[in-house]
Amino acid sequence: MRTITRKNRTTAAKIAASVVLVAGGASVAGLGTFGAFTSTTSASESVTNGRVEIGLAEGVQGASVAATGIVPGDTIQRTFTLTRGSDIEKFGKVTMTTAGTKGSKLVTDTQLGLQLSVDQCATPWTTVGTTKELTCATTPVSVVASRPVVGSLVDLGTANLDALNAAGTSNLRVTLTLPAAADNSFQAASDVIAFTFDATQRNGEFR
Repeated sequence: MRTITRKNRTTAAKIAASVVLVAGGASVAGLGTFGAFTSTTSASESVTNGRVEIGLAEGVQGASVAATGIVPGDTIQRTFTLTRGSDIEKFGKVTMTTAGTKGSKLVTDTQLGLQLSVDQCATPWTTVGTTKELTCATTPVSVVASRPVVGSLVDLGTANLDALNAAGTSNLRVTLTLPAAADNSFQAASDVIAFTFDATQRNGEFR
């Protein structure tokens, strides 16, 4: 009887010890929950959009000057000065759109109607003596080869773009020619040529 009683006491002690160890483990886990280190920082980045805006001024022979009494073989020259302000983003491309507002044969006939070409000068164009011919103090660069007068989004080329992006100014001479082969069907025809210049933004880059 005495031997049986001792075995029961030993077993009870072991069970009690096991319970204490489990409880101790739970207490350690609880301490870990409240012991995390934390840190916070923040920053802001200012972003402002640039502008793309092209300006237009008429030169020595501005576009508003009317050309009257022209006959086959005559040439009309007018100047435009395109500008880009110092606070304007550089351009990626500049184009020109031309249209006849009256729709006469001068603009609808692509073979015998008005033909257009555009040249660019590093300096403003000047007139020669009493004539209306426009000349460049340096060597002019062709930016649009001779073509029918009406055109949509015609690229004005690298020389024009470089001048605008580097100096903010491009001096253009527009030449309109009525071919010598134009016949009597062009007599008394008249029209108004509208010019529109469009600039698009430069390519995207790291800022």
